[in-house]
Amino acid sequence: MRRRAAVLGATGIVGQRLVSILSRHPWFELVAITASEKSSGRKYGEAVNWVIEDPIPESVKDLVLQQSLTDDVDIVFSALSADVAAEVEVNLARKGYFVVSNASNMRLDSTVPLLNPEVNAGHIEVLELQRKLYGWEGAILKVPNCVTAILTLALKPIFDEFGVDLVVVSTMQAISGAGLSGLPAMSIQDNIIPHIEGEEAKVENETRKIFGKLEQRGIVQCSINVTASCHRVPVLEGHSIAVFARLMKNTDPDEVIRAIESFKTNEIRNFGLPTAPKKPIIVRREVDRPQPRLDRKEGMAVVVGRIREDRALGGIKFFALGHNTIRGAAGTAVLIAELAVAKNLL
Repeated sequence: MRRRAAVLGATGIVGQRLVSILSRHPWFELVAITASEKSSGRKYGEAVNWVIEDPIPESVKDLVLQQSLTDDVDIVFSALSADVAAEVEVNLARKGYFVVSNASNMRLDSTVPLLNPEVNAGHIEVLELQRKLYGWEGAILKVPNCVTAILTLALKPIFDEFGVDLVVVSTMQAISGAGLSGLPAMSIQDNIIPHIEGEEAKVENETRKIFGKLEQRGIVQCSINVTASCHRVPVLEGHSIAVFARLMKNTDPDEVIRAIESFKTNEIRNFGLPTAPKKPIIVRREVDRPQPRLDRKEGMAVVVGRIREDRALGGIKFFALGHNTIRGAAGTAVLIAELAVAKNLL
């Protein structure tokens, strides 16, 4: 039986990605969508400024946008802004809804799983503590920041095999990460913007939480030192990250490549989750790859290249690329929901 799903904030870029994925999903049926008061009451096909490459699904064109959720659904996917989500999502959880959210609020709450399923699927078990602490029957689960999702997946086999105690990252982030109206053309065209509000702290703190441990009191951040510098570049989609990692074991680039290519996502591989990529990390050996225009097509997979020794740090350095609105947002949200279904939590 397919679970009934709703998307909150369905007209934005992440909302559109969620609508596109859910419209053809074997486990979920999209039955409700919400948007701002300006769009509520209108048919989705008339109200949305559809910008993603896949055509708008025929099955959702006639769905009527609601201002707030009124339908009986099994799962809610939230693409709301953090200021709106803070109240809405808590109220939904109190009413018994299962909420998978892309909003940044509550990501660092020790009882809220911040999930990148191939990396920390076990953290979903904290939901029992969350429900006990907050006294609700519903649940809130969070999708990581778009850079964090790409970075932690790329680092996972390295972290497991060799240990990591310092990570330095410099990002080149696509304009779609700022939303439909986030950046005027005159600001970003022929330009690089060297600051993204709040982004660096998100990458640093969320990475420590995702690699942290689930304990009796909740999720405890690990002690990895993470420092980030985040920048907006004139690329439509695909976040690129230059990564420098100090390792706890001596190794060489060939061993790192072997660890990445043999990476097994043991916590989720046997569940047959529809959105999970068969190969979550793809290694490119060309000196000029990955590139956003060529490699963002991998969708849920992260592409890494230029894996080489870093003598200054005593570790390795590499270049990583991921699709920011798929791996970094909507696709991971759906993968989290699939994990919840597979573990009979939904």
